[in-house]
Amino acid sequence: MSNLVPNAFYWARSVKHNEGRLTVVKVSTIFGTSREFWTLAVPGSYQHFMIDDFEILSEIEQPKTAFRLQAAE
Repeated sequence: MSNLVPNAFYWARSVKHNEGRLTVVKVSTIFGTSREFWTLAVPGSYQHFMIDDFEILSEIEQPKTAFRLQAAE
């Protein structure tokens, strides 16, 4: 998938990492905003991987409706 978007989340799989299990990754620009510096970050960790290390399966869409948590009164 060559249409990656910075800061977007994707379902991905890697043969090199996570024993081939599906994982959520985020396109990170922490090393630079030019496409050549983008990496894939695993949310909830400090791990960053090269984009070519993963097979991007699909983008994770943001909900169209904003959900709000309301505190119990």
